[in-house]
Amino acid sequence: MYRPRKYIKDDKKFILSFIEENPFATVVMNGERLLATHLPVLIKGDEKEWILYTHLANHNEQAELIKDGAEALIIFHGAHSYVSSSWYREKDISTWDYSAVHVNAKVRVQTREELEISLEKLVKYFEKDQQEPLYYKEIPKKMVDEHLPLITGFWLEPFQVEGVAKLHQEHPEQDVKTVTDKLENSGDCIKQKLAHDIKKEHKI
Repeated sequence: MYRPRKYIKDDKKFILSFIEENPFATVVMNGERLLATHLPVLIKGDEKEWILYTHLANHNEQAELIKDGAEALIIFHGAHSYVSSSWYREKDISTWDYSAVHVNAKVRVQTREELEISLEKLVKYFEKDQQEPLYYKEIPKKMVDEHLPLITGFWLEPFQVEGVAKLHQEHPEQDVKTVTDKLENSGDCIKQKLAHDIKKEHKI
């Protein structure tokens, strides 16, 4: 990943919190051609030791690549937006602000028991804020038994992790303020999240 020094974000606290906040990832693998699938990817563990897990449908072409020891690149995307140079006090070049985490990992196929535990955790993670959540164990057993053979769960054991956050570092304070004002007033929730990220980076 291209990362000018001022945008590098490799501290573990940033990496783990970023993954937790942006769990819908792109999983890229190389077979006869490059293949990518967009999947919810969750994290298990803490800053000392952690692993990722997810699953995909067996009729997905990429499922043939899910084997122990196979390599995958997992890309987690944060908020991003075009930033117009017309927002600056002086003429400059327009840019794009964004943040991302790339994880290179080795695949390890889950057992059925591991898959069920992972699905239970995944459903709980995304259902917990619903008004009337429907948890994994509340799904009819017949439906679960019919569904499980159609998917493959797998662990992703990280061996290289890179974070980047291009958030107007080294720009004049007034320009940063104008940029965040424009993003916040855009009415776009992704741009508003980016404004929050920029303010956090600049401690404003």
